[in-house]
Amino acid sequence: MTYRAIALTTARINEDLRGVEGLDWISALRTEGIRKLVGAGAIQMSLFDKQDLAEVSSELFPGERLVVCRNLALAEERARKREELLAATEKKLEAIRVATSRTRNPLQGEQAIALRAGKEVGKFKMAKHFELTITKDSFSYCRKEKQIQEEAALDGLYVVRTSVGKQQMASDSVVANYKSLAKVERAFRCMKTIDLSLRPIYHRNEERIRSHVFICMLAYYVEWHMREKLRPVLFAEENHEAADEARQSVVSPAQRSSSAKRKDARRRTDDGHPVQSFRDILHDLATLCRNRIRISSVNAEYDKLTTPTPYQEHVLELLGIAPA
Repeated sequence: MTYRAIALTTARINEDLRGVEGLDWISALRTEGIRKLVGAGAIQMSLFDKQDLAEVSSELFPGERLVVCRNLALAEERARKREELLAATEKKLEAIRVATSRTRNPLQGEQAIALRAGKEVGKFKMAKHFELTITKDSFSYCRKEKQIQEEAALDGLYVVRTSVGKQQMASDSVVANYKSLAKVERAFRCMKTIDLSLRPIYHRNEERIRSHVFICMLAYYVEWHMREKLRPVLFAEENHEAADEARQSVVSPAQRSSSAKRKDARRRTDDGHPVQSFRDILHDLATLCRNRIRISSVNAEYDKLTTPTPYQEHVLELLGIAPA
């Protein structure tokens, strides 16, 4: 059985995945889908009194398992950020109201007021949460409290949907597998931009394009194995079991083990080696080179290798490469 944790629309699922033998999928609902479930009564806050995930079913998504998760830390952060943006928008709108009511050179004209209000209210993308009243010589505003409360009710909520049966995968495993999508996204980000620059593709011939993509995929395969071997000197988690134990649940944010936190703080491994990013390690190794020495007086040439530093020797040893 193949499981795919990918970002899918309902149309894609219905057209491409449903009924395909041997293929199951794991995805997540968008905000509109979650809002429909809340409106239908399928999601209630009482579900999260003692746990942060619960499995529900709905006629809106027949034949699917819906795992509803509530991340309290995320809910608090979104509520804080929304209030900050609302307050910042109100400050901008208040300045417009004052400008329309001042005695000297007041801001007047429906079009002029609307243009300025539209500009200010859109800065923080909070226009949907404000009711604006504009006349030729006045301006007022107020929050749409009901709409804000409806949006706040969804804070920290996300719903993972899947066709995988309960016998094959428990609810928490469904969520864990969906979250593994982040690893795929990081890999594609690395492939396309940061390290390998898969894009843009300048080739026009199909065979050359395939070759170009294959070489980039091969390069990422090599990079992945290098990163795994270099974990001790990277800002990467090594003790996954301890990190999982420190995590309250699969819904809560991932935690770092004590050894990883110590490595982050000291920027040194326990045996004293520097901890760097993968790119910094490559730049360090790039200083190793082979120099061609030519002695013109005797017409002789020979190669001289750069002597690795102790740190470079350690890195090469982790990679299983013996210095030449």
